[in-house]
This record gives sequence, structure tokens and C-alpha cells, in this order.
Amino acid sequence: MIDLHIHSVFSDGELIPAEIIRRAEAIGYRALAITDHVDPSNIDFIVPRIVKVMEKIQPFTALTLLPGVELTHVCPEIIPDLVKQARMLGAKIVIVHGETLVEPVKEGTNMAALQSDIDILAHPGLITEQEAALAAERNIYLEITSRRGHSLSNGHVARIALDKGAKLVINTDSHSPMDLISKEFAIKVLKGAGLTEKEIHKVFQNMEEIVRRKVS
Repeated sequence: MIDLHIHSVFSDGELIPAEIIRRAEAIGYRALAITDHVDPSNIDFIVPRIVKVMEKIQPFTALTLLPGVELTHVCPEIIPDLVKQARMLGAKIVIVHGETLVEPVKEGTNMAALQSDIDILAHPGLITEQEAALAAERNIYLEITSRRGHSLSNGHVARIALDKGAKLVINTDSHSPMDLISKEFAIKVLKGAGLTEKEIHKVFQNMEEIVRRKVS
């Protein structure tokens, strides 16, 4: 399993990064990103600490560790500048909290994110064909999620993404150790979203592609 959307105590997760890494390693993870929630109030506090802890632990684990962030409920107008700041601070994975069905994310967030230098648009809700086409054009990955609530739109996201040629990934959006999943369960989530075995294989290839690019 590769998982590029996990939260620690630096935002609303239950575990410190070291425990997340150890628990993930124990259940067979191969790579992960810790992507705590940020906005202008805390981005300069959180990113350097995630970078630091992952640099300290990386020599002692077989996992590939990627420091990241999730821009969350940020006004669409300031997303591009925050993405640039996150990159400057050392975030290798930059996610934007998309227009999920279960939270009042501001309209326009998906489009602003897709016009920025991000890696993944998380749980993008009722993403439009125009947005999915832009994701495909800009090589931004759209997330299928195992997270309760956010997963309500998985089927829609998968259908629109496949129709427009956008790349898909699967993440957990973990906040607690119980949220971490096996690859076998990830496959079930992808099947539930309507993907074929060939399409599921491509999702895992996409995950590998991101990791290779970020560590090269």
C-alpha cells in the first residue's frame, strides 16, 4: 500500500508522525505522505516539522517518506500563493481539500486548485467534466478515498476522471490508526467506485509514479 494523504497530531490526527510511520510499516505499507491541514495561520509551523521528522526517520525505515500538506478550506483566491509557499518550505506532496459533499468547502476551490502547482485534488465531490479535463491536462491526480463521508462521491469522481483521461489515486485521509488500510481493502474501495481490474492496476501504477517522481 502507498498512501499519500495522512494526518498527524499537527492537525486533527491522533498520532505523532513516528507512530504513524511505525504502524504503517507494520501492516505492509511501502510509502506514505503525512499531509496535515494548513492555511495561512500554520503553514510555516507545520511543514518544516514534518520535513524534519521524516528526514530523521527515513534512514531507519524501509518506507519511502514524503512530507506534505493539505490546504484545507482555504479561500480559492489564495490557493496558488499557499501552494508556492508549501513547496518553498519543503513539501513534496501538496494536496488541496476538494469540494467534498460532506463539508461546506467554498465553491471554486476545485478549479483554483487545478490551476495551481498541486499533486492531488482530494475528495473533489461532484467534480465537473471541465475540471477533470483540466486535471488531465495538468497531470494532477484525482483522489478516490476510503474516508467515510468523503467517499460518497467516489463513483462520480471515477466515472468523470476516466471519461476525461484524468489520473486517479487512492488514499485513506487517515486521522487514526484504524483508518490505515491494506492494499486488498484499497482494491475493494476501487471496485466499489466502479473500476475494472485493469483500471485498478493503473491506479496503483499512478501511486508508484508519484513516489518515483518525488524521490528522484
